[in-house]
Amino acid sequence: MNSSSDGGSPSSVTGAADRGQTALRLPAEFARQIEREAVAAYPNECCGILFGRDSSQGRIVERIQAVPNAFDLSERYHRFAISPMQLMDAEKQAAAEGRLVLGFYHSHPDAPARPSEYDRAHAWPFYSYLIVSIVNGQALDMTSWVLDERTETFARQDIDQTDPS
Repeated sequence: MNSSSDGGSPSSVTGAADRGQTALRLPAEFARQIEREAVAAYPNECCGILFGRDSSQGRIVERIQAVPNAFDLSERYHRFAISPMQLMDAEKQAAAEGRLVLGFYHSHPDAPARPSEYDRAHAWPFYSYLIVSIVNGQALDMTSWVLDERTETFARQDIDQTDPS
């Protein structure tokens, strides 16, 4: 799992909340945690894994897990990687908990919270790709995307930040 914060190209992104994408239901505390991780990693990219379940109410994030950025140290300012071993461990944890790996999060230091062409080329369908933009060390924006398998473009996914019940 690799990514880049080079910004997005018009060919790699489509407007898409209206394309039937299920919203990502993200507890506000998780959104703040992701922002803190991204600020702490700045000027490099942070990354992590979203765990939860799909339901009629959307994709419900029940847990997040930060993972070390496995990309080459000299490229972490605009790339991240989740190693195959990290992903395999995450899938095993999810199965043991009765959850799914719903997707991944990462930061874009000094770049928009939208997928780059590199992100698109390395993405897989099904997963949610949550991106937080960090500008001058401050969280600016958070978006989520899903790769459309047919068109190989990203569709924007609504994020519903929820409060604990």
